Amino acid sequence: MSTDGAVELLRNAMIVTAMIAGPLLLAALLVGLVVGVLQAATQVNEASISFVTKLIAIAATFIVLGSWTLRQMVDYTHRTISSISDVTR
Repeated sequence: MSTDGAVELLRNAMIVTAMIAGPLLLAALLVGLVVGVLQAATQVNEASISFVTKLIAIAATFIVLGSWTLRQMVDYTHRTISSISDVTR
């Protein structure tokens, strides 16, 4: 295994991980920000409100982007498995 092959595999893994986790984290960030502002404005400081709304936002985002996420993971896995012979030479 060459160093370049290993670095390329690691780089691809990080890119795919960021592409898959990015939309979910962005949804949680935006919902958390909105809920935080609303809680500060209304002075209702309940942690479960923020947690449940973030959980619902992440679930909704995953439902909407689920097929795309699965396709990205399958494509990455297929590319990685098919490149095993290139890396082991």
